[in-house]
Amino acid sequence: MKQGTQGSAATGDAVTGPAATGRFRVPAQPAGPDADRERDRRDRPSCADGGGARGEHTHSEPALPRPRPVVQRSSVRGQVLDALRTALVTGDLRPGEVYSAPVLAERFGVSATPVREAMQQLTLEGAVEVVPNRGFRVVERGARELAELAEIRALIEVPVMMRLARTVPAERWAELRPLAEATVRAASSGCRATYAEADRVFHRAVLALAGNEQLVRIAEDLHRRAQWPLVGGVPGGRGRAELVADAHEHTALLDALIAGDFDVVRSLVGEHFNGAV
Repeated sequence: MKQGTQGSAATGDAVTGPAATGRFRVPAQPAGPDADRERDRRDRPSCADGGGARGEHTHSEPALPRPRPVVQRSSVRGQVLDALRTALVTGDLRPGEVYSAPVLAERFGVSATPVREAMQQLTLEGAVEVVPNRGFRVVERGARELAELAEIRALIEVPVMMRLARTVPAERWAELRPLAEATVRAASSGCRATYAEADRVFHRAVLALAGNEQLVRIAEDLHRRAQWPLVGGVPGGRGRAELVADAHEHTALLDALIAGDFDVVRSLVGEHFNGAV
């Protein structure tokens, strides 16, 4: 890592470097009728990206895969945060490892400020913790924490789901089928980041039917935490087959909701959270 001035413990910065004053590299934008489709493709989470970065890795920090350029939307901070969240899900940001904002910024090709802000948001979410004068350490999690998160999600979402099952008309449930099918395709790809996003979108759409924005926000935060990797393993210890089985529960759940079969709904929801990702 190139030497510079030390940051404060509050920011978690160890050094500054070229990235602190570097400009964000904006990729060429496509033109014509396929432009929107191409931008959508670039915005999707990518296992190949791994929330990764650009540039050489320094000192003993773990190297991240080289991604496509990150900038696609107006908020640099938001894009860096999305990329870091993807890296958490895929395990490219490894539990127990320390990452400095300037080094990550150099890999992303941005200044240190949006990376620092994104890391501070992840600190609030419990994904990382500040290591004074060094950077941010990815929090180490065990199976017990994952089980606790699944229990809390079930306590919140199951009663809401059962209430919605009795009040939401079948045609509204049918409108969610494309989202459920998208989770199956994402799971079949084997990309945990892609599945994690599709899974969150489906659950968010279901809970949004309750009309309670605070509920949706809290449930999504718990869901995201449940997708971070365990120490020494992949997120939730799940492979492609388990992800596909989880995704098919979404379509089976919609079938039961459309049919108004409350016993099947209750059974499926219980099973889904017992093996929640």
